[in-house]
Amino acid sequence: MAAENHETTNQAMQLMINAGDAKEEAHQALRAARDGDFDLAKEKLTAAREKLNVAHNVQTAMLTDEAQGKAVQLTLLVVHAQDHLMTAITYVDLAEELVALYDRLDQR
Repeated sequence: MAAENHETTNQAMQLMINAGDAKEEAHQALRAARDGDFDLAKEKLTAAREKLNVAHNVQTAMLTDEAQGKAVQLTLLVVHAQDHLMTAITYVDLAEELVALYDRLDQR
């Protein structure tokens, strides 16, 4: 395996791992909010955002390499990793809104 391909594969895996972890943290936040544990829900959302930041940093490194003329091999794995990241971002955004809604309803 060429060094470039190995690096791209590692980056794709980091995207998927961190995006998946972020989505799971957000899912746990939703469960905590549904159960009325808003402190835990907020902790889980913070953890989700941290995981998204790690994934975003990997993505930014890939984009920077490409912008600087270093070819990034576009594979199905990279496309799949990007899909995971975008889905996780959407899921975390929605989870934040739903946790806020649960909290608001709990205040009534």
